[in-house]
Amino acid sequence: MNPALHNLQTRGFFQQCTDTAGLSRLMDQGPVCFYVGCDPTGPSLHLGHMVPFFAYRHLRDAGHRGLALIGGGTARIGDPSGKTEMRKMLDYGTLDANAASITAQLDRFVGFDGEGARWVNNRDWLADLNYIDFLREIGSHFSVNRMLSFEAYRKRMETGLSFIEFNYQLLQSYDFLELYRRYGCRLQIGGDDQWGNIVAGAELIRRIEGAEVFGMTFPLVTTADGKKMGKTEKGALFLDPAIVSPYDFFQYWRNVQDADIRRFLLMFTFLPVTECELLTAPGKNPNGAKERLAWEVTALIHGREEADKAMAGARAAFGGAGGDKSAMPRKELKRADFEKGYNVVDLFTAAGLVPSKSEGRRLVQQGGAFVSLGPGEAAAGRELRALTDTAACVGAESLDAAGELILRAGKKRYCLVVSG
Repeated sequence: MNPALHNLQTRGFFQQCTDTAGLSRLMDQGPVCFYVGCDPTGPSLHLGHMVPFFAYRHLRDAGHRGLALIGGGTARIGDPSGKTEMRKMLDYGTLDANAASITAQLDRFVGFDGEGARWVNNRDWLADLNYIDFLREIGSHFSVNRMLSFEAYRKRMETGLSFIEFNYQLLQSYDFLELYRRYGCRLQIGGDDQWGNIVAGAELIRRIEGAEVFGMTFPLVTTADGKKMGKTEKGALFLDPAIVSPYDFFQYWRNVQDADIRRFLLMFTFLPVTECELLTAPGKNPNGAKERLAWEVTALIHGREEADKAMAGARAAFGGAGGDKSAMPRKELKRADFEKGYNVVDLFTAAGLVPSKSEGRRLVQQGGAFVSLGPGEAAAGRELRALTDTAACVGAESLDAAGELILRAGKKRYCLVVSG
């Protein structure tokens, strides 16, 4: 197997390929142009979008030429793959703004240089298509019966599939054809939910151009307990720091399950395979590997400086050495409320650690509300104490010399409260 493909397989990216042996032979002959697409349905990518782009970087680093296709045209319709209902239709101005934002995020991660890595927008060839000509040239090559055999469409038939969404496979296939014609693109990569669309595009090129192209998909990543990767209590793990702070992003990775560490090191970092194996070898402390994983991924997405700050904040939260409380998520609250005695439920609600007072009461009753010990309290080896009485109050004596205290909700969520 070609070394670039073998590397993807070793690191857990390989799910399906239209012709593994044929693609391997093609890659052995020289650099291959490949593409991965992403529709700008929101202003920020989230972790679920990123698996193909990690693979993109591995292929680019192996000498192949990558295209990042921004779906400014296809997003006007919406991909039904993996969806139980039709996407909300966005106006064109919003889609263009989203496309610009996502392109900038990908540029920071991939590093577009116009040669080994570049971005394109399918709005350039889809926005002004003549519908009649498109149906004659492209639609005539598609079998409705075959389209309905693909899982993405078959599932949606149960809940309702709009005609506009039914066109999506034709448009994505046409993208592959256009990229083949414009850039000599021979490979499309993506998540396994795109398999039907990828196969359809390869077949369209074979029918129209008589050329062999390839498709490869990656597994839809889940955690060890079967949950969708990148889902948090607050929703998806977005890359935009205004939506998910670098600290919260770091904490997501720092708190992955032990069973996921090795797999995530291989997929979401560029550490050598041998180093990933050493970090997760039997007898190794998993917390060290988790911290390394968290730092590496945060540095890739947000930069080394933000990764350093997030690590310092996490160490402060967990009471470790080298911590810097200023790097933690923070909330400013009035000192006067502490002087009067801040009800614990109100405090956790005001700090944003729970969405409502009812959730706050439940947190306290279940023993998940922790407050840092004040300077006058005997630590006895403890950094935080649990408050289990919903009527309990946190007074000014719990504030440190700087007028601060740390709150923890459950095992993972922290907040530095600053009184003023």
